Amino acid sequence: MRLQNRVHDPFPNLLSDVHRFIARCASPDAPAPGPEWEALALRLFRFQYRNVDVYRVWCRSLGIGEESVTDWKSIPALLTTAFKDFDVSSLDPADRVAVFHSSGTTGTQPSRHHHSVATLALYEASLEAGFQRGMTPMPEVGFRFVSLTPEPTSAPHSSLVHMIARLGTRLSVGEPVFLGRPGVDGWDLPLDAAVETLVRLSREGRPLLLLGTAFQMVHLMDRLTASGSILELPAGSRVMETGGYKGRSRTVPREELHALIRDRLGLGAGGVVTEYGMSELSSQAYGGDAGLELPPWARLVLVDPESGREVGEGTPGLVRIVDLANVGSVIAVETGDLAERRSGTFRLLGRAAATEPRGCSLMTP
Repeated sequence: MRLQNRVHDPFPNLLSDVHRFIARCASPDAPAPGPEWEALALRLFRFQYRNVDVYRVWCRSLGIGEESVTDWKSIPALLTTAFKDFDVSSLDPADRVAVFHSSGTTGTQPSRHHHSVATLALYEASLEAGFQRGMTPMPEVGFRFVSLTPEPTSAPHSSLVHMIARLGTRLSVGEPVFLGRPGVDGWDLPLDAAVETLVRLSREGRPLLLLGTAFQMVHLMDRLTASGSILELPAGSRVMETGGYKGRSRTVPREELHALIRDRLGLGAGGVVTEYGMSELSSQAYGGDAGLELPPWARLVLVDPESGREVGEGTPGLVRIVDLANVGSVIAVETGDLAERRSGTFRLLGRAAATEPRGCSLMTP
């Protein structure tokens, strides 16, 4: 594909074009995107090459110039660790109204992903459309949202909490409920109070959508197991597990955790959904035990950790995501996670042994 020369592609035009693209792809029945997706991806790359200093330096360190990228798979991916050490943004500091931090170990420098009013609106359009695609079918009567995280005012820099609050405000029947609390080392979950609230809400009979990280789910399931309790959530209820342990609980294989959740909450097949996202991205993947799937405005490349070459189906590789909704930062991000493809979906395998970019610490914009 030849790339049109759009040296002066304005930021507002890119934002509005990506907005329209996401709106057209929002329905699960929407046709597969055509050449427009790659054209948008290449336009974004060119804009970000010129306007995100650390990204341009990174590309040049790889021997890649603005005009040498002619297809989407050759767009250089910036590693998530760069978001810890550098200002990965094309936004004027005066226009930044929000910043999302990674949920790394206490005492370490978190990743920072800045948003303006306009890019935050695009992020919210992406997460809402992606959620409705990923959670299809939803009950006709709607969900009551219940989150194991703290409320937004207690976690203002968490993209996950922002996501849950936004979706809950837009889609929850009744006010979303937040059961977590800020703690000394991350988030705490008052388990007895959480169980009591779930019992009370279940008696109302409306389907619940219970959302939380993997470590929060483990704590809740351990409490139910220790007491021999089974909470029968109302018919149509689901659990959305968002991954992440960070040393805050014992680590449980995903399939085992999902089986435990289904058993202790009285859920049937398909009752547990995994969400895969991070502060450095603006789109999320959803799926179950069979694998995860990105929305049509984001694409996945798995690469060999040593050679950087794309790997085939069934071969583990590092996760690179090309996300059109990342207009204000960089479109291509390498996450440090390992995964393998499975018939159109991908299955996470864990973190790579070494995720620090070679030479990244030496970059000076």
